[in-house]
Amino acid sequence: MPAGAKNKGGIFSLDTLTNKEYKDIAQKHEPPRTLFKNCIWAFLIGGGICLFGQVIQQGFVSLFDMTVKQAASPTVAVLVIISVILTSTGVYDNIAQIAGAGTAVPVTGFANSMCSAALEHKAEGYVLGVGANMFKLAGSVIVFGTVAAFFVGLVYAIFGIEGVHHL
Repeated sequence: MPAGAKNKGGIFSLDTLTNKEYKDIAQKHEPPRTLFKNCIWAFLIGGGICLFGQVIQQGFVSLFDMTVKQAASPTVAVLVIISVILTSTGVYDNIAQIAGAGTAVPVTGFANSMCSAALEHKAEGYVLGVGANMFKLAGSVIVFGTVAAFFVGLVYAIFGIEGVHHL
């Protein structure tokens, strides 16, 4: 029994455990991490999501006679809609349990984070709940992207680098 814990009928009193004692007990009961297996699942499922996106894009190119560039935006929109539907039904979370970071990297992960935050605060109302909290997780990604784009643009301006424009 840990030094600071009191045993009350075979049950430890957690309010008397120190942080170190609690961590020691928790580590004994923690399942072992299988890093290699997790990486393989993340690669396969994340790659599968990207492959599915490529299939959707090729469908737009073939069926609607679009160029690859024209098909890019509707492809992203379809992936986002599918991600929101899967998040709303709880399926996306089950996939994320297996794939880990594999579901967070593609655009579907971004849509999932926004939808999850919106669903979590739905009971607070559409404006103060959904609207105010939708960007809770995704906001940091948007801020980072904006700040990174600013600094890249600044570097381009300082060194006189011109971007290539293909219309």
